[in-house]
Parts: sequence; C-alpha cells; structure tokens
Amino acid sequence: MPLETYLIYLAAVAVFFATPPDTSQLLIVSNAIRHGLRRSLWTVAGDLSANALQMTAAAFGLAAVIATSAQAFAVIKWAGVAYLAWIGLSLMLRAEPEMRTGAGVAGTRLRLFRQGFVTSLANPFAVVFFGALFPQFIDPALPLLPQLLILGATYLAVDGAILLGWGWLGRRAAGLIGTRSRAVVNRVCGGLMIAAAGLLALKDPEPAR
Repeated sequence: MPLETYLIYLAAVAVFFATPPDTSQLLIVSNAIRHGLRRSLWTVAGDLSANALQMTAAAFGLAAVIATSAQAFAVIKWAGVAYLAWIGLSLMLRAEPEMRTGAGVAGTRLRLFRQGFVTSLANPFAVVFFGALFPQFIDPALPLLPQLLILGATYLAVDGAILLGWGWLGRRAAGLIGTRSRAVVNRVCGGLMIAAAGLLALKDPEPAR
C-alpha cells in the first residue's frame, strides 16, 4: 500500500472519530467511572474484538447483505438498543439499594468484556461502515489480505486510543463525583447507557440508499 494512500486513510479514520461520543465510548466512560480505568480495559478489549469480527464480516461481503436487508438491520439495531437500555435501567435501579448497604456490584473481567463486545457487535452500522470504507483504499493490483490487515489494525489502534481517552475522562469524572457517592455514580452511568441506547435508536433504520 503506497504511503500516501495510507496517510489519507489514517486521516479519514481520524475525521470519523472527531464526533460526539457514540455508544461504545459512553460505555467505557460509564465503566471507568464505576470500576476504574484499568479494569475497564476489558471493555475496550471486548469492543475491539467485536470490531475485528465486523471487519471480517465486511471482508466476506456480509456488509452488502445487512445494507440491503432492512429487517436484518432492524433486528440487530433494536437488540443493541434493548441491551444498552437494560444496562442503564439496571444501574439506576441498583442506586438506592447500594446507597443503603454501601456495597457495589464488582465488575468482573468477563462482564466488562461482554458489555464492550455485545454493545459494539449489536451496532449494524459498523459492518456497513467497514464494507464501504475499506474498498476505497484497497489497490486491486496488490495482494488483498495484507492490505486488509493494515487497514484493520490501523482502525483498531486508533479506536483503542480514543476509547482509552474517554476512559481517562470517565475516571477523572469519578474523582469529581466522589467514590462514596455510589448512588450518584450509578445514576450518572445509567443515564449514560440510556443516552447511548437513544443514540442508536435515533440512527437511520434504513441503511440502503
């Protein structure tokens, strides 16, 4: 892949992330507030693992299937909305009991990984996005696999750095809220998850244009 093509791709990915936080970024903020940045790295790992699967799906042409099937698109999208809303409501309902007892539910590595993985995987826009983005920077005269690996690894590296940045901000926010205000933390994090569900719900359910 020519260097100039790679730099253009890198700039395109950077511009893509120059937007308000999306569902995965709100999730990492929430988990960093509740569990700390280090433990929330498992959420980042889950998110990036799902992205890798979505890239593979796009490479095998599944992006076209999702983009042309309104039903499949809607099923994936609303499953993601329901999952995020469930996380948010669970946190809010947990706020008062935890405030009375002073005990919180620990975020196990598996739970945090699963949240990141499912939240990212349930976003059908990602597969369509990769299916539209990658072909713009692939040279058909060169071997396909190395180019896909470079494009995919670059995206994951940028995405991971962005998620870590949001996680750091979430951890700073936790310091402002105060670690003893567990009920407040749960309400804030629950609100973030419901907001993430709303963002996904408001996206266009008809990807084909």
